Amino acid sequence: MSELTVYQPDFLYRDGRFHSGASLHVGAHGRILPEGPVPEGARVVRLPGRALLPGLVNGHSHAFQRLIRGRTEYVAAGHGTDDFWSWREAMYRAAEALNPEEVYTASRQAFLEMLLAGITSVGEFHYLHHQPDGTPYVERNALAFEVIRAARDVGLRIVLLRVGYARAGFRVPENPRQRRFIDRDVDTFLASVQELAREMEGQAGVSVGLAPHSVRAVPREWLTTLAGLRGGNMPMHMHVAEQPKELEACVAEYGLRPVELLEELGLLEPRFTAVHAVHVTEDEARMLGEVGAGVCACPSTERNLGDGIVPADRLVNAGARLCLGSDSQARVDLLDEARQLEEHLRLSRVRRAVLDPGGGAVDGLAVRLFQMATVNGAKSLGLTTGALEPGTPADFFTVDLHHPSLVGASPSSLLAGLVFGADKAAVRDVAMDGRLVVKDGQHPRQEESSRAFHALARRLYS
Repeated sequence: MSELTVYQPDFLYRDGRFHSGASLHVGAHGRILPEGPVPEGARVVRLPGRALLPGLVNGHSHAFQRLIRGRTEYVAAGHGTDDFWSWREAMYRAAEALNPEEVYTASRQAFLEMLLAGITSVGEFHYLHHQPDGTPYVERNALAFEVIRAARDVGLRIVLLRVGYARAGFRVPENPRQRRFIDRDVDTFLASVQELAREMEGQAGVSVGLAPHSVRAVPREWLTTLAGLRGGNMPMHMHVAEQPKELEACVAEYGLRPVELLEELGLLEPRFTAVHAVHVTEDEARMLGEVGAGVCACPSTERNLGDGIVPADRLVNAGARLCLGSDSQARVDLLDEARQLEEHLRLSRVRRAVLDPGGGAVDGLAVRLFQMATVNGAKSLGLTTGALEPGTPADFFTVDLHHPSLVGASPSSLLAGLVFGADKAAVRDVAMDGRLVVKDGQHPRQEESSRAFHALARRLYS
């Protein structure tokens, strides 16, 4: 790109509101510069009929699960009902079958779909590590490299949250379908994370984090070791209190609920994010909030799996920092995740605007939800994205103000219209580090990715 690129939309979202006539100045390094007069020689990109906003941040993803969309929506023969646990068995079919190139193909399609929805950063909770029989690859992070390659090829910023997985559960027999997930011991897990971080050092748009899978998959000894790393610079994410059975097993093993166990071990801190946190008490919400920990809600997946409703009002009131994720890729639409988070609460609390911060602002609730989808997600992943501020990466997306789902919105109602009513097809342009990777709703690798993904799905499911 030239020394300076100036993006000129009709409206630019900054500091919690839309500004008319504002422009976004981006330096050659892809960082946002202070707004000022447009110098001679600058590349000016006019975006008439568009509003420009900071890129959305997807805090929790299992990219390969894009393959199972639409393939688990039934009760299997011999089962009276379907739930998370029976869904998990169906998910394993894809997890067991993929070779490294197919992990790339599945991930690329999921990541491309994210970009088309305005998502510019993802936290990829990656737990496929080994060959199908459990033997490590010669390059032990081979599958992580394929996932990262997929993100880089489509232009998506990625935080590879390398998962630690030790066992099937407390007093649960070894499950051969989990062989690809399991590391021999916590030292092997940490060595893999550190090696991956070294390999990715200096790679634009790539960073690495820690992800002990859950209290059912990681025993106390592992968690104690990880707690000893407190104060490091890597984000740490963990599935927490997603399912009632998880709580029951944790109480049986430790006499404590999951959040209570994590608090006792000293794992809760600002860089820690509890994914889901569906089944948490007032006291557990307070434990998370007191240390400024994050919570990543994934409403479309939690609804799809019958997990339950995230008590977001309880968590927000306690001071926890909420962000959003697409998780199983049942849908890839982070603004829809935001509206579901609020609307699920409306059904359970039997009232409207549950998460409204008060004060009577027309867009107060929309601003709070949009912050979850941007700033809070970035903080959860240790990124400086999420807001269009000088010195930060120029990650953004635009929406078409004339799209049927947005037409008629005024500047004061535009954000609420976007969060609560826009179709993701309204997203038109997407940039990472100031470089447009989606232009007018099209990605240059869209057709290629679709063909490869279709062939992979046919191989697995025909």
